[in-house]
Formats: sequence, structure tokens, C-alpha cells
Amino acid sequence: MIMTHPDAEPVRISLVAAVTKRSVTSVAVRNNELPVSDMHEKMERFDLNCVTDDGSQFDVEMQASPMEEIAGSQHGNLRARSIYNLADLHSSQSSKGVSDFSKLARSYQVMFCDFTVFPKRKGFVNSFSMRHDEDNELLHNAIQSVFVELSKLDEIVKRPVAQMTDIEFWSIFLRYADKPEYRGVVNQVIERMEGISMAAELLMNVSQDERERAVLRSRRMYQMDLASNLNTAEKRGIAQGITQGIAQGIAQGIADVALKMLQKNMPIDQIIELTGLRSEEIKRLRNAD
Repeated sequence: MIMTHPDAEPVRISLVAAVTKRSVTSVAVRNNELPVSDMHEKMERFDLNCVTDDGSQFDVEMQASPMEEIAGSQHGNLRARSIYNLADLHSSQSSKGVSDFSKLARSYQVMFCDFTVFPKRKGFVNSFSMRHDEDNELLHNAIQSVFVELSKLDEIVKRPVAQMTDIEFWSIFLRYADKPEYRGVVNQVIERMEGISMAAELLMNVSQDERERAVLRSRRMYQMDLASNLNTAEKRGIAQGITQGIAQGIAQGIADVALKMLQKNMPIDQIIELTGLRSEEIKRLRNAD
């Protein structure tokens, strides 16, 4: 909401310049929110979809919580989503009037994460481009995926503000602005960067907007309901799996006992009486053996 506010271009310029480490003079928002016709569509709202003065495209997102992932995938779903969004963003630009492909605008997927995606990397900003697998030669700088891990700021926030970089300023503001115990350092950050100062002012105004508060409440309720439903379904699935596993285990145990009885040439009638199996089941066990 802050980044897409009509008066927030200086805020967007400051953030994009901090991420890319290059000069930016304008950042225009493009079709940032889809029209909502259904309650379930309330999640279809981009954080920041914009274009800079040189035509570079940006999809900037805030990922507050991890996506559903397969165990041990190391955020594979999140990484794949980043690539999908980046490829879709880059290929969506019109080639009309472009003399060759090298003239196409650069595309960035920037994701601020409130959790750790790359635990083995010490840096909290991790940028990826297309490079050779062996000697790291750059194929092209057309696309770039950037992850900013706000979960890695615990040591950075303790440093003197004068020693911090622009991306560190922004990351500290995004992570700690709502935490009273960090009010001192956040205020210093606000005083040092005009873009963040304006963002803080817009934050105060937005927080008083009744419509936006209603949107946030609705979205938060949807997220909580979705998380609750997923958790309930998971627990139900585990319970069903345990029940099915027990039943299958018992059935397998009975079959093993019946097979041993067959191997000892016990009469089928006696096996039926002792195991409760049908004669057809016992015959199948004997044929399988």
C-alpha cells in the first residue's frame, strides 16, 4: 500500500535504487491490483509491479511467511515461483519497435522474505543472474532474481547507523518499523533517508485509512482461514494414514501367519477358523507362494 500510493514515487525510487545500486530517476506503477469479483481473489494483489525511467521492469514482493514446501526441498517451491514470475514478466514486454532482442528492457524479481531461504549464505541479499555453470561467465544481464532475507538482520541492526548501506536501511525499516524495542534505530534510519522518511509518513496515513484497514482485516482473515484449513486437512490426513497403516499391518500379519500354516501343511478349514480369512484368500496365498 505504501509503495503504490499516488505520492510515493520518491519512496519507490529510493527502494529500487537501493536494490539495484544504480541511479534511478522515476518509477511508475503498472496495473498493480486486479479487479476483485470474488472473495477468493483478495489474495491476487501484487506488492509492487513497476517500470523505471530506463524501461527496466520490477516485480517487488514481500513474502511474510514461507510457502507450502515438500520436506527437504530447501524452499524449492518459492525459488521456482520466483523464476516463473521473472520469466513471465520478461516475456510479457512487447517487442514491437525493438530492433533486436538485446534492446529489450531488463527484468527484476525482488523478494523481501521474513524468513531464511539460503541458510548457508551469510549475506542477507542474494542476487542471481544467468551465468556459465563452470567459469561464471555472464550469458546476459536481461533478468535478475534478488532475495532479501530480513531474518538475517539481527547483527546488522546492532551496527552504528552511519555504517549501514541503503539496502540495509530499507531492510531494517521493513522488518522493525512495527517493533517498539527497535524504535530508536528505526527513527535514525528514517532521519537518514528521505525515501524512508516519506514511507514512514505514508505508513501513518495508510494505517488511519478505514478502507485499507478493512482490506487488511479481510486478507488476514482469509490467510488465517487458509492456514487453519491446511493444518486441519494435514492432521486429518495423518490420522487417516495411521488408521490405514494399522489396518494394513494387521492384514499383512494375518496373511503371514496363514502362509506359515500352509507351509506346515495345515488343513485349510483349520486355517480359516484360526485366521478368519476366506478360502479364496488362502488359495491366493498358496498360489503366490
